Parts: sequence; structure tokens; C-alpha cells
Amino acid sequence: MSEEALSSPYRRVLLKLSGECFRGRLDYGLDAETVDRIADEVRQALDYDLELAIVVGGGNIWRGHEAAEQGMDRAAADYAGMVATVINALRLQDALEKLGIETRVQTAIEMREVAEPFIRRRAIRHLEKGRVVIFAGGTGNPFFTTDTAAVLRANEIGAEMILKATNVDGVYDQDPRQHPEARRYERLTYLDVLSQGLKVMDSTAISLSMDTDLPIIVFDVTVPGNIVRVLRGESIGTFVGGSQSPEG
Repeated sequence: MSEEALSSPYRRVLLKLSGECFRGRLDYGLDAETVDRIADEVRQALDYDLELAIVVGGGNIWRGHEAAEQGMDRAAADYAGMVATVINALRLQDALEKLGIETRVQTAIEMREVAEPFIRRRAIRHLEKGRVVIFAGGTGNPFFTTDTAAVLRANEIGAEMILKATNVDGVYDQDPRQHPEARRYERLTYLDVLSQGLKVMDSTAISLSMDTDLPIIVFDVTVPGNIVRVLRGESIGTFVGGSQSPEG
């Protein structure tokens, strides 16, 4: 292990990848180049001697709330979305294992032919053995987002931080793609996010993070190298937490 590997401030981290992270330049589906780049950044991140779990979304394939708006039963639509996250998880697993990284996919809904069911102690054991654990299937319940699943899993495995990968460089007071004058926040409290209705995570996820004092860093995953930078402790994106800074 190199000396640089000791520089990460984290021991165990959960990375949240939305479905949009897999879409890349496409309007729909999985962009192979983008998935392979993310996998390579995960490989580099593991050089920092930390344990890494990943929660994947499925919005690049299916959005349950949109299907529900079109008349589909909401619970059924959300279950279909859980299946979409498994597709992304298996694609990411394939990309990681081609780089020599040992992985396990665990799902909240059973698909034993392709993945393990989520078992907390088994997931922790995989992490302790240096495997990347990819959580799919959300929480296994309709009406909950994969952001909430990320906070739930992070707490269950004892992660110190959630890294929420997005396609913008942090949290803004309004959509920077529509409002060039939008202001980016470097730091927010959980109550700031809830009271101002900021688009970080849904309110259930933020409330659970606040209850357990689990910090979140929102950063731009479309910039090559940012996964490694944030895991190295560089100040990028927006930090969401309690009254203390990420450095303590």
C-alpha cells in the first residue's frame, strides 16, 4: 500500500449513483463509455485503502412516478423501477470485474439467479474483505426513492459519508441550467435543505440523514476524476451535514 493510500479521511463510504449517471450522453439507457469510466474511477479510489459500497438508481431506464402519472398503478410502477436498478447494478458489476475488482450485488427484492439478497452482516463482511458491494432494488418497498435507500444502507453498514453523484457541481438555490445567476452552496445543514426545499435528496432521505447525523457530499460525477478527488478529501461540491465541517 502506498503512502498516498493513507490520505483518505474515510474508512467506509457509500457512493450513490443515480440512473442518469449511467446514461452519459444518451437520452435513454446505458452509455458504455460512461459506465466504464466510472468503474475505472472506483478502481482508483480503492487504492486509498477504504471500503466502498454503491447504491444505484434506475432513472435512465424507468421512472416509476412518471409511469404512475400515465395511469400505471404506483406500487407496480415502483417495483418495475427496482428491476431497472438491478440492470444498472449488473452492468456496473461487469465493468468493475473486468478491471479485476471483486464485487457483490445485493438486491432488496430477491433475484437469486443474478444477485444475493440483501443481508446486512454479509454486506459488511464483503466490505471487510475488500469487495465492492453494489446495492440494487432500492429499499424493496414502493413509494421510497433510491436516495432513501442510499441513506438506509449507509446507516446499516456503518458508512461515514454518502457521496451523491450528480450531473451538476453541487447544490444551487435554483436550477443553474435554467438560471445562470444561480448561487452554489459550499455547505448546508439538513434543516437548510428541508426548509428551503433544495433538490439534494427527497425529504425522507434528508430527515433520516439528520436523525443519524450522516453527512452527504453532492458532487459532479461527469467531471473525470471527481470520484477520486472527493474520496481523497478534496473540497468539491456541496457538503450537507450538521453543525460541524467535514474536517471535524
